[in-house]
Amino acid sequence: MLTSGYREGPPPPPHCDFLLTSREWCFASRATMAECGVADSPSASPVHGKKKAQQSPVCSSSRSRYQVGSPGHCFKRVTLTKPTFCHNCSDFIWGLVGFLCEVCNLMCHEKCLKNLRVTCSCMAPTLVQVPVAHCFGPAGLKKRFCCVCRKPTEGNASLRCEVCEMHVHADCSVFSCADCRLCHQDGTQTLDTFQHHWREGNLPTGARCEGCRRSCASSDVLAGMRCEWCGITSHAACYAVLPPACKLGRLASVLLPPSSVQLSSRNYSKMHCYRIAEGSHHDMDTLDEVGPSSPVAPRETPQTSSSESAKQAVRVFDGDDALKRGAFRLVSVPRVTRKEELVEAALRAFYLPDAPQRYELQALGTLQPLHSEDVLNRNGTLEHKKDAPPEAWVLRAVPLDTEVLKVHACWLKTGLSHTSISISRSSTVDSVLKELLVQLGRQSVTRTKPHREHQTLIGQWLVSICSNKSKEKDSSNFNLVEVHMGSKQVLRQVLTGEELLLDKLQEIRKVSLRQMNQTRFYATENRNHVIQVSLLIGGLPLLLPREEYTQLVQEHLSVKSHLVTISHMYGSQGAVVLQVSCFSEAERVYMLAKDTAVCGKQLTTLVIPHILHNKLARGACPMLVFVNPKSGGMKGRELLYNFRKLLNPHQVFDISNGGPLAGFHTFREVPRFRVLVCGGDGTVGWVLGVLEAIRHKLACSEPPMGIVPLGTGNDLARVLRWGPGYSGEDPHHILLSLEEADEVLMDRWTILLDAQDLSEDASQGDPDSGYLEPPKIVQMNNYFGLGIDAEVSLDFHQAREGDPDKFTSRFHNKGVYVKVGLQKLSHTRNLHKHLRLQVDKQEIELPNIEGLIFLNIPSWGSGADLWGSEGDSRFGRPRIDDGMLEVLGVTGVVHMGQVQSGLRSGIRIAQGNYIRITVTKPIPVQVDGEPWIQSSGHIIISAAGPKVRMLRKSKQKQKKSSGTKDARSESPSSREGGH
Repeated sequence: MLTSGYREGPPPPPHCDFLLTSREWCFASRATMAECGVADSPSASPVHGKKKAQQSPVCSSSRSRYQVGSPGHCFKRVTLTKPTFCHNCSDFIWGLVGFLCEVCNLMCHEKCLKNLRVTCSCMAPTLVQVPVAHCFGPAGLKKRFCCVCRKPTEGNASLRCEVCEMHVHADCSVFSCADCRLCHQDGTQTLDTFQHHWREGNLPTGARCEGCRRSCASSDVLAGMRCEWCGITSHAACYAVLPPACKLGRLASVLLPPSSVQLSSRNYSKMHCYRIAEGSHHDMDTLDEVGPSSPVAPRETPQTSSSESAKQAVRVFDGDDALKRGAFRLVSVPRVTRKEELVEAALRAFYLPDAPQRYELQALGTLQPLHSEDVLNRNGTLEHKKDAPPEAWVLRAVPLDTEVLKVHACWLKTGLSHTSISISRSSTVDSVLKELLVQLGRQSVTRTKPHREHQTLIGQWLVSICSNKSKEKDSSNFNLVEVHMGSKQVLRQVLTGEELLLDKLQEIRKVSLRQMNQTRFYATENRNHVIQVSLLIGGLPLLLPREEYTQLVQEHLSVKSHLVTISHMYGSQGAVVLQVSCFSEAERVYMLAKDTAVCGKQLTTLVIPHILHNKLARGACPMLVFVNPKSGGMKGRELLYNFRKLLNPHQVFDISNGGPLAGFHTFREVPRFRVLVCGGDGTVGWVLGVLEAIRHKLACSEPPMGIVPLGTGNDLARVLRWGPGYSGEDPHHILLSLEEADEVLMDRWTILLDAQDLSEDASQGDPDSGYLEPPKIVQMNNYFGLGIDAEVSLDFHQAREGDPDKFTSRFHNKGVYVKVGLQKLSHTRNLHKHLRLQVDKQEIELPNIEGLIFLNIPSWGSGADLWGSEGDSRFGRPRIDDGMLEVLGVTGVVHMGQVQSGLRSGIRIAQGNYIRITVTKPIPVQVDGEPWIQSSGHIIISAAGPKVRMLRKSKQKQKKSSGTKDARSESPSSREGGH
């Protein structure tokens, strides 16, 4: 098996001329395929003239199988009945004969058997370098292939990992292992080298092999390999010869390398570590609980399916856990079947790579074993009782008195390297650790020139151990850790010194054979590691002193003061960061905070990683990405998924889960970084507002910001040349465009609302008798409107709040805008009677208008040029960094429609940098598309601190990506190339 085997893998036979590496032969093909009776039938021709495997007297198979160099596969010759492609070279299989693996459904040419490098799904746990769990969520709409059974995934029963390119069927997910990308360190180790992380299949169209430069993508089968960090692609036969070191590819300068991120997570799920919202994943935990109402049958290959009259379905459980949950696999076998055939079919169904003679079947209920001479024949039962349930059996491992335990050394440093130790009934954890140290010490002395990679890695580990004092070679300084590499969570358990290991292995097998297949044992040094878990708690009252925040946390979360401290405080955001020095306490606080409300507001809690900024490469400028998944329909959700795959997921934040503060706090010590906001103008304003409030706590206080437009208007994105809206552009191309974008400055403005004197005595000259009510403060980036345009926005906002599911596309949203606007045609031009305007302390007489608009950028209402292009000696040319606001008026809905059509421009009124407005009655107002009813009083607009840095798409990039787009896709300022 994987962690405890019955023997080591066989050495390469002398007659074998397959081009296999020593690493591949370290993991034997099908563990003991020669013993299992894997042989060609007399009628089958030899494969490439090789010798036929000798038939075992223990087990014989009715099918002809071929032993090849690739680990784990069990091939048989099949007759093809429809067009089929090879999974190794992705070429069409001409003729009627192909070779199919009965375990993972891999199909290939006869000529491809010699150089096959693809490992069978049953051997996938043996190839895991570092166990990292997946984050499974609902799959997208694109056609993909399952990485376990290699069949197409379709419908709602398929899943995908949010971090890597792992696509599986729901019932196949439990047979995938923890082979996701390693995106951070856990504080107990350092990453000395960084290697490619290969994933098979589902390559982008047009992918070419890095080795031979030929096409390696296929839309018909699961074929080809891709590194999930640097993105290089290769054929399965070519990737092994490529250099193992990964340089992170074209995005290295914007990507956060795993060696620079530290996160102490222990048993936190990856959903928690990557801050993935659990709303759409609440049913993921029950995917492996398949009961009698929904049996899991093996997917039949059309070329090999037999008639139903010659088959029978048998329910097989793999242990006590499956019996408890009613989770079984349906195994299809001939009606007359011997024990070995049924056991072998059950092993294939559970993706177990072991010899069938090491297992037995026990009938459910009686739990009596099925002996080798027994014949399973239920023709009469199934013929006369067609509705009777299938036969049920439990697959059990035969208890042995001695086994071989594979112990992996150097947690997270050696990956595949291990040492095999023979254990018996009396073997304890302490005795195994002592034997391990003896063997490793002997190897370190006798080894002078290692020939294998894992030997070199063990030798490096031994140098650090054997060169120390003798007391450090005592087994008491080491622990034996049991690691379950589940696809959804990696669980670790430190075994006690007196625990009997053989009983432990048999106990795991009794619970679940599948779990045993995904379990490893690691020898780790017994060191006291510093535990620091950072939790961001949001939703607290604003602007409280540290003492009150400490009291609130203590009162509602009952934290232990000697384990939990407040390390950072963000009063303007109502959030604190808790530093927890105990895993169990951190997990308790995390779960409790999710169900706690303070002052009627629900708390939010996020696990925050720590970026080791001193480990970033010189000149690196990582990208901090915020995505609003609720913008742009499903496009926001897909962008979030794509950016997590392209970058380190620790630098991609779902803004609907905790807001922008979590991202800025994570990057607080990074000296240089850029920000990408995927959303509408409101989302951009939200991020800019949080940045303004906490910039004094950031090492990079003015990070430049780019935009992917997902909203309806997207006026700021138009001005900065990012287009009128996201239309499916490749996310990789977006990141490259941001890296080459130009930095520009942009003004921001503060709007004070309700700033009025409430005391009559104050107006009579007695300032001590009056008081000034604290004003409401709003930040403005694009424009501020009063009157008819704000009223239209308010009606649209109310319609969207009433039925948000209908507002998922820009086309529909604009249609609603037009409908609402037509209902305002009868309005009269009397807004000027209820307003008084001062610009730079000068009274301005207003014309007969129905709407008053203040522009910071030369784009309004989804790209309209409200200021116009005509020259005017009274005013200067508008720019986004000139420190001036443009004041314009519109006479009504008809005038607004003419501006939208390009037939007219607005009525130019003034330019200035200090605006004071007096409102005499409640009127609709809106800031950057966010509307409300403003009561009577004073409104003051002034500059808001320093200008912000924005990223403007370069003209060359824009020409390549825009092509022949609508003329209004850009704002006037972006076409001119100025601000």
